Amino acid sequence: MEHEIDLHGVPHHEAVIETEDFLLRLSVNLGFEATIITGNSNRLQKKIIEEILDVYKFSYYIPSSNLGSIKVRDERVYGKISIN
Repeated sequence: MEHEIDLHGVPHHEAVIETEDFLLRLSVNLGFEATIITGNSNRLQKKIIEEILDVYKFSYYIPSSNLGSIKVRDERVYGKISIN
């Protein structure tokens, strides 16, 4: 089951906190999938990647079909995502 958090209109400092809470709650479930909707803010995406996804070693990618989102998956089930 895929989960989603929409951060449109949320101040960046709050968005980072909400995203961290969202992903940590989901990560107790083996095989979780999530979409983080950031809109067109590269700055917010960079903060989320550096402060959460890289720190907790979540597997993620930004889909070319929707640059305003980040897909996160549980690598314990799906393996590490690699984009070549």
